[in-house]
This record gives sequence, C-alpha cells and structure tokens, in this order.
Amino acid sequence: MSDTTPYVLVLYYSRSGATAEMARQMAAGIESISGIQARLRTVPPVSPTCEAVDPEIPDEGAVYVELDDLRNCSALALGSPTRFGNMAAPLKYFLDTTSSLWMNGALVDKPACAFTSTSSLHGGQESTLLTMLVPLLHHGMVYAGIPYSETALLSTQGGGTPYGASHLAGTRSDRSVDHQERELCVAQGKRIAKLALALNAMRQEAS
Repeated sequence: MSDTTPYVLVLYYSRSGATAEMARQMAAGIESISGIQARLRTVPPVSPTCEAVDPEIPDEGAVYVELDDLRNCSALALGSPTRFGNMAAPLKYFLDTTSSLWMNGALVDKPACAFTSTSSLHGGQESTLLTMLVPLLHHGMVYAGIPYSETALLSTQGGGTPYGASHLAGTRSDRSVDHQERELCVAQGKRIAKLALALNAMRQEAS
C-alpha cells in the first residue's frame, strides 16, 4: 500500500506479552479489510528513576509511537493491561502529552476502540476499558465497542466484553489468548477498520 493509504493506529503497552498478542490479532482484523492498513506502535515504560533512559528503538516488537502517528491516523485501537482497574501508567503518560492534538481538533470524528488483559477474570476489565475511553471522548473521537452480533461474546470462557476485546491472562500471566478472545480481537479490528473508512469518507465530503 502507498503512503497515502489510511491506517488504524494500534497503540498498546504490554508487559508480559498478552496485550501485544491482542494488538497483533487486532491488526490482522484491520488488514483483512481492503483499502486500509494497521500501524502497530507501543510506548516506553515509565521509570521511577529520573536518570533511567531507554533506547530510542525497542529491542523487539513495535517501535515507539510519535505524535504524528496519532495525528495522521484514520482510527485508533488502544490497548493496555489492567492496573487497579485502569490503564497502565506508560500509556496514560503518552496520552497526557497529546494536548496539542486536542487543541487543534486533530482526532475529532475519528473512530476509536480499546482492548485490555487482566490476570483475574473479575480484575477490572470493564472499568479499564471504560476509563480508557474518557481521554478519547475529550479528543472528540467516536468510540466503538463490540456488538452482540459477535456470538463469541455469549460463549467466551475467558475475556470478551461489549466495551472492547479483553483477555484473561491468569495469575501467572501464562494463559495464552484463546480462540474466542482472538476471534473478538479480529472482529473488533474489522469493525474499527470499516468505521475508519466510512468516517474518513464523510470527513472528506464535508471538507
């Protein structure tokens, strides 16, 4: 695809690998839709030691996000493990640096979704997803969950919510993303891609 092809920014923070795997499944769903691509990006960890400096490029996985990745995207899929019912600090730290995009309305009317992973089944998946959408609403984005037409929502034995895809990692974070959790990640990726194309066309007509 060319540089002008619209893309969904799949932005995540992952500590044990589960959220990164969900991001890859989300990207697979996005790229199954013709005319749009996925751009995988992550954020660096936040260190309590002021002198700690990470390399500019991670040793493995997605590269670190830049504001232009967010500014120029057609949609956003935001992923984080749960930290006390909320998103992880590194992702929140990045979002706190996006005031310039908010002031310019760069994300207004672009679709967004969220996904998360927890170590316990009732460890705050829904509250994490709901609080993740708050800054997106302040940016004027259009939030999209997962509709119950996705039947895996009714049969999942692990993660999966109407607020967004989720995963049960287990107390040792060693439970793999199962079939139904993957199915819901892919479905959410497909939905956000279709919405991105539709809303992108509407914005172009209005301009």
